[in-house]
Order: sequence, then structure tokens, then C-alpha cells
Amino acid sequence: MKRLVLFVLLSVWVFALPQAINEQIRKSGIAKKDISIYIKEAGRGGKVVAYLNGDKKRSPASVIKVLSTYAALLKLGFAYHWPTKFFTTGTLSQGTLHGDLLIKGFGDPTLNADDLDEIVSYMRAEGIRKVQGNIVIDRSYFKVGNKDSSGFDENPYSAYNAMPDAMMFNERVSTVCVLPKQNSVYKKDHDSSYKVVNNLTRVNKPCRGRYSWPGVKVDKHTAVPTVILKGKISKRCGKRTVCKVLTKPYKSFYYALKEKLKEEGVAVTGTLKLHTIPQNAAEIFTYESDSLEKIVSKTAKKSNNLYARHLLLLLGAQVYGAPATVQKGRDAVVKILSSKGALGTGVLRLDNGCGLSRVAKLNAHLLTTVLDHAYDRYGQRWMNTLSIAGVDGTIKRRFRGTVVSNRAWMKTGTLRRVKNIAGYVKNRAGKRYTVVILVNSTKAKYRGAKLQNEIIKWLVQGAAKPLPRSKTKLIVASKPQKVHKPVKHKIVKKKEIKQKSHTKVSKRKYYYVQVGSFKAKPTQKYLKKISKLGLPYKVKKINIYKVLIGPYKKESTARRILVKVKQKLNKSAFISKQ
Repeated sequence: MKRLVLFVLLSVWVFALPQAINEQIRKSGIAKKDISIYIKEAGRGGKVVAYLNGDKKRSPASVIKVLSTYAALLKLGFAYHWPTKFFTTGTLSQGTLHGDLLIKGFGDPTLNADDLDEIVSYMRAEGIRKVQGNIVIDRSYFKVGNKDSSGFDENPYSAYNAMPDAMMFNERVSTVCVLPKQNSVYKKDHDSSYKVVNNLTRVNKPCRGRYSWPGVKVDKHTAVPTVILKGKISKRCGKRTVCKVLTKPYKSFYYALKEKLKEEGVAVTGTLKLHTIPQNAAEIFTYESDSLEKIVSKTAKKSNNLYARHLLLLLGAQVYGAPATVQKGRDAVVKILSSKGALGTGVLRLDNGCGLSRVAKLNAHLLTTVLDHAYDRYGQRWMNTLSIAGVDGTIKRRFRGTVVSNRAWMKTGTLRRVKNIAGYVKNRAGKRYTVVILVNSTKAKYRGAKLQNEIIKWLVQGAAKPLPRSKTKLIVASKPQKVHKPVKHKIVKKKEIKQKSHTKVSKRKYYYVQVGSFKAKPTQKYLKKISKLGLPYKVKKINIYKVLIGPYKKESTARRILVKVKQKLNKSAFISKQ
């Protein structure tokens, strides 16, 4: 079926550029045709301060992440938690699970080795001491193929090239630790899905230049991928970590989980199997990620490509049903933003949603419309998900010690011949502006960044004024994107947890289950009851003795343990945050 091309006669406003910006463009040596600028007072209806080529399509690089992160918040809310579900088709008798342990991944991109303690704690709390069966993993929620790397550039094994998977683990990155002083090389996590060959030669030289880092070669031509360490390295060097994308995340998860279970006294007799979860499987528990607010923040601040890919796929599954595909994800983002009136006009090609693409396209005007909508809807809470100038993320160093520090909340985007920045700027008087500056030029890398910096500094210093404008007519051709018809699917609604917005990072507190309070020190017999449940605990004395089970990073974890504690130990137990 042929796609229709719709021509619309629009009335648009054409603005001049302030003289100060014109002068900075002249100094940069970048042709005006390669620059798009849209700066206006923040929020819909705000007056325009600077405009240049606002409707010209550009390669967005990572600023495209603004669309998928904002669409995710609109659809799912700040308090959404990504689930990983654990099932069985067997029976539990005297601590032995007679049957397979089934695990379904829903694409949580944050699941990593640090989560295994709590996952195993869940299993022990359910009374599981042995699995008489296999570990079966279901990764069918995403339909994304089996590529490890996107192969976008000459660094296929770098973390930013990692491809998505419904059963993600450690962001698909395998880490090898090198300790030259101790002549030691080891894997950070137990993982038999890849091998390490140590051909390093230690030398008694200063730790600099060619002696400061191990040479690394990856061989994927064998059945088991191999990391080969080679060359000379100084004995005087400290710890070095080699991080590469080279194996399957579900395999890494299997080996790490099995090892952690073994450490905690839970034996598994079977092996790894890949299979979809049968309908008659009984759910044992659900392990949840941190809030979507934290995940979106890391996606934007650190410009995490893998997180952005997963957000796109999650939205595809949520809107059009599983299995998620990239095309469903693209259509879902457009549908969500359009339905809320957040999407402006012009060509939009999302591609993979992370910006690691030469196909992705948008214009400054469209991006400004999204940013204004997000500002009006969520204000500072949304702004804080972006990198804060001089404070964190991709512009921590870029604006440190300048007048811009703590006055800009931005998303950056960089590819070869692309240097983009978009977000919000607050001037010294407290007035806020929506700012989009896209530079697609052979001079973009250094000169584009400097031009953007100077414009943002000028804005902070308070020299900006609304521009006079003249009305003209423009014919715009737009190609509507094909949108899937909605697929009926069941969504399990979760109770949302209210979270306070903050700009400063406070000292982290953990959740405990307080079993009881005692005037006298608890007896060993009482404490052994807790040990038999396989739960970590501590006794704290402040006037009285408190018995605390934990700590747990997530409240959801503590609440699950609380149910067991009330059943087995004390009906009056409660959650305590310390």
C-alpha cells in the first residue's frame, strides 16, 4: 500500500538571530546551513529568543533519547518498576523444589550482579534450599534477534554498542580484572560463557604510556568467546578493568545466579534451558527494578544507549502487546507523544531510540515542542532527570567552574560530524528557557561544542530578549508514520509509590524488617530461628535491643520478607528505614 504524502500550507513565524549569536556563529567558522537553533522562554506560549533553521531535519544523535524517556514517563509514570518473574511447575517439599526454576525477563536493563543477594534471599525466604531441576529462562518478551553488538562503529565490543535482550544482565558487559602488582587476572563475576587467556608480561617500568594498560583482543570465532590479554604492563600499575560486550546476558545471568545460590547453600542439579513459561506455572515471586524515574535519569544523564533501547521496546510491548519489536517501539513513542499533544510537526525517524544511528532524524522545532510539554507537565522533576551542568552526567565537566554551572539541565548528543545539545537554561535573574542547538557539520566536534557553550553562557548572563517576528507562509511535506493497530493484552497494574523530587543526592538509606524490641539481649536460641530462615540480621542497641533483618535496597524486597517474618516469627514485625 502506497503511503500518502500530505502537503499542508502553514503560517509560520520567521525570526532573526540576536547579534551576539550571529557573532559567535561567525567566530565558529561553521556555516549557518549546518546549524539549527531554537531558544525560547520555557513552556508552551513562551516568547522566542533565537531561531535558525528550526524546521530543517538533522541527525539527532543521543538527544533523541528525550522522546523515548518522556514517552515512558507519560505512559508508565515515575514510580513504575520493571519486573523479573520467578515461577515453577514443580512442588516444594522439605526445602527441595522438585521441578524447574523458571525465570521470565521483561527487559529490566538494570539487573546486575548486585541484585543476586536479594534474589537469593527471596528464594530462601520461600523455603527453597535445593532445586531438583533446571533453571529455565524465558526471554520471549522482546523479539530482537541474537546480536551482541550493534556494530555501529569500529568498537563493536564497547558497552555503548550493546544490543537489548529481555533477560538482560550486567548491561551485557563482561568485566575482567587485572592486578599487575599481584600478577592476578580474574573475572569480576562467575561466568563460564566466556574464557580469559592471560598472555601479559609484567615489566618493572613506570606505569605510563604503553605500559599502563593491557592490550586486549577478543576472539569470537570459537564456540566460547575469548578475551586475550597481551603485551607488557608495569608491575607498578593499580587495578585495571577490561569491560567488553562479548557473550549472551542470559548465560551470564544463569552462571552468576547458580554460583550465588551455591554460596548461600542452595544446590541446583540441572542446567540452563531456554523456553517460554507454561500457563500452568505457579509464580514464586517478582523481583523489581528501581523506579522508572531513576532509570530514565541514568538513561539521560549518562546517555545510556542500552537503557534507551529497552525503554523503546518496553513501550512497544505496553502499547501493542508482546513480543516487543523495534517497530512497535517507534510507533508507541509517536502514539504516546501525539495523544498528549507533545509532538510537533516535521520529519521524525526514531530508528532504535538511542541515537546510535545515521538514519534517525528530527528538527529543532519538534524537539522544542516535546521539551516544552515536559516542562509544563512535570517541571523541575523532569528537568532533574537530565544532566545538570557542572554537577553530573555528560555536562559535569563541560560546564564545571563556569557561569553555567547548576543553571542548565541538558541532554547531549554526539556522533562523528554531529554535536547537539537540548534542554533548559536558567539565567541569573531566574528566568528559564528551552534551548535546542543542533550542529551537523564536519567542524561539529570542537567548534560546535564551543559555539553551544558560548550561546548558553550568553543566555545565563541575561542578555536575551524576545525577538521581533514577521509572518510568512511555508509549504511543509510530511509523511505520516505507519502505526500498528492496538493489540489487546493484559497489563498488571502496580500500586504507585509517591517519590519526592530532589536536586541533591542524599545519603542512601536501607530498609529493614524490625522483628522485635527487647530490654535484655536476645538469646541465641531466638536468633537461630532467624538464621534457619536464611535471613541476614543484626542486633542494634539504643537503650533497648532491636533485632533487624536486612538491609534491603528496595522497599518491595523488605515488604516481601516482612510477610515471611510475620508468618514465622512475629506478627507485630514492621518495616524500618535506617
